[in-house]
Amino acid sequence: MNTSALIIMLTTLLLVTGLMIYFFALVLRTPPKPEPDSYLENDDDPGRQPML
Repeated sequence: MNTSALIIMLTTLLLVTGLMIYFFALVLRTPPKPEPDSYLENDDDPGRQPML
Protein backbone atom coordinates (compact mmCIF):
# COMPACT_ATOMS: atom_id res chain seq x y z
CA MET A 1 0.00 0.00 0.00
CA ASN A 2 1.48 3.33 -0.94
CA THR A 3 1.57 6.42 1.26
CA SER A 4 -1.28 8.33 -0.39
CA ALA A 5 -3.65 5.35 -0.05
CA LEU A 6 -2.76 5.00 3.63
CA ILE A 7 -3.38 8.72 4.25
CA ILE A 8 -6.78 8.60 2.50
CA MET A 9 -7.78 5.44 4.39
CA LEU A 10 -6.80 6.85 7.79
CA THR A 11 -8.47 10.21 7.06
CA THR A 12 -11.71 8.50 6.03
CA LEU A 13 -11.59 6.19 9.05
CA LEU A 14 -11.09 9.11 11.45
CA LEU A 15 -13.80 11.19 9.76
CA VAL A 16 -16.40 8.42 9.90
CA THR A 17 -15.50 7.53 13.49
CA GLY A 18 -15.67 11.20 14.52
CA LEU A 19 -19.09 11.65 12.91
CA MET A 20 -20.37 8.47 14.54
CA ILE A 21 -19.23 9.64 18.00
CA TYR A 22 -20.72 13.12 17.43
CA PHE A 23 -24.16 11.85 16.41
CA PHE A 24 -24.17 9.15 19.09
CA ALA A 25 -23.45 11.80 21.74
CA LEU A 26 -26.14 14.05 20.22
CA VAL A 27 -28.72 11.29 20.56
CA LEU A 28 -27.72 10.59 24.16
CA ARG A 29 -27.80 14.29 25.16
CA THR A 30 -31.21 15.05 23.61
CA PRO A 31 -33.92 15.13 26.31
CA PRO A 32 -36.89 12.81 25.71
CA LYS A 33 -40.12 14.33 24.48
CA PRO A 34 -42.95 14.35 27.03
CA GLU A 35 -45.53 11.78 26.06
CA PRO A 36 -49.21 11.85 26.99
CA ASP A 37 -50.44 9.37 29.58
CA SER A 38 -53.00 7.93 27.21
CA TYR A 39 -54.22 8.15 23.66
CA LEU A 40 -57.40 9.90 24.79
CA GLU A 41 -55.44 13.00 25.82
CA ASN A 42 -53.99 13.07 22.33
CA ASP A 43 -57.40 13.27 20.65
CA ASP A 44 -58.51 16.83 19.78
CA ASP A 45 -62.07 15.95 18.76
CA PRO A 46 -64.35 16.75 21.76
CA GLY A 47 -66.97 14.25 20.56
CA ARG A 48 -64.55 11.41 21.03
CA GLN A 49 -63.60 12.31 24.60
CA PRO A 50 -64.97 9.95 27.30
CA MET A 51 -67.90 11.07 29.41
CA LEU A 52 -66.69 11.54 32.97
